[in-house]
Amino acid sequence: MKNKYRNWFMLFGILAVVLMVCTMRMDYSEIGRSLLRAGIWFPAVLLLWLFVYLLNACSWYLIINDGKKYPIPFWKVYKLSVSGFALNYTTPCGLMGGEPYRIMELAPYTGVSKASSSVILYVMMHIFSHIWFWFLSIFLYIFMYPVSLSMALLLAVVGACCLLAVFFFLKGYRAGMMLKALGLLKKVPFLRKRASGFLESKRETLVRIDEQIALLHGQHKKTFYSSLVLEFMARLLSSLEIYFVLRAFSAEVSVGDAVLILAFSSLFSNLIFFSPMQLGAREGGLALAVGGLHLSGALGVYTGLITRVRELVWIAIGIVLIKIGNSKQNT
Repeated sequence: MKNKYRNWFMLFGILAVVLMVCTMRMDYSEIGRSLLRAGIWFPAVLLLWLFVYLLNACSWYLIINDGKKYPIPFWKVYKLSVSGFALNYTTPCGLMGGEPYRIMELAPYTGVSKASSSVILYVMMHIFSHIWFWFLSIFLYIFMYPVSLSMALLLAVVGACCLLAVFFFLKGYRAGMMLKALGLLKKVPFLRKRASGFLESKRETLVRIDEQIALLHGQHKKTFYSSLVLEFMARLLSSLEIYFVLRAFSAEVSVGDAVLILAFSSLFSNLIFFSPMQLGAREGGLALAVGGLHLSGALGVYTGLITRVRELVWIAIGIVLIKIGNSKQNT
C-alpha cells in the first residue's frame, strides 16, 4: 500500500478517536477511580488482549495460507489484525474501515482476489464464531442456573435465531456470496446502477473470490474448522477480561459467569451495530447481563468503563502500528 493511503487511514483513526472521546458522556474522575480500584487487574486486561489478537491473527493466517504458502510473515498478519480491528472499532456500523485496509496491505503479497477472499472469509469466520459462542452459551446457562418460563422462551428465540444464522452462513460458505450480494444490491433503487457497473467490470475477480470462499469449506475442511476453533477460543479467552474486572471489584463470580455475561452483553450490543465502539450499547448490555445473574448493575457499569479504556488503548496501539513495520514493496 502507498504511504499516502496509510496516512489517510491513520488520520481517519486519529480523528475518529478524538471525536469519540469528545462526544462520550463519561465522568473521567469516575474512570480514574475505577482504574485505581482495578489496580493490577487493568494491566492484566491489557496483556490479555495481546493473546486474544494472537488467536485472531492465527485464524486469519490459516485462511491466507490455505492451499498455498504466501510470502507474508506471521508478525505482519498480527500487525494488520490489530490495526484492522482498531479501524473497525472507530467506524460506524463496524467492519467498514479495517477490511479495506487489510485488503490493500495484503494484496502485494497474495494478489487482489486472494487478499479480498481471505479478508471476507475471516470476517465471516469472526462473525460465525460469535454465533456459535452465543448458541453454546445457552446450554451453559441451562447447566449453571434454573430456567424460568420467560427465560426459557428467550433462550429458545435466541437459539432459533442462531441456528438460522448458521444455516445462511453455511450456505454462503458452500456457494460463495459476492455475486449474490451484488445481485441483491442491483435491486436497491439508489444502488442499482453502481452495483451493476461494478458487477460487470469486476465479474472475473468476483468469481475467483467466490470460488476461493467455497473452496475453504468444500475441500479444505481442516483449515476451516481450525480457523473456527481458534476464533471460538478467542471469544472464550476474552471473557477473562470480565472475570478479571469483576474480581477486582470483589464480585463473587466464576469463569462460567464471565462467559455468560460476555455472551449476552455482546449479543445485545451487536444488535445496535451502527454505533462506533458500540457506545452506550456495550455498557447497557453489560449492566443487563450482570443484573440477569443477580449481581449489582453497578458492576456492569464499572466493567463497561474498564473495557472502554482498554479498547481506547488498543485502538491507539493499532493506529500507531499502521505506520510501523511496512516493507518497501508496500510503499
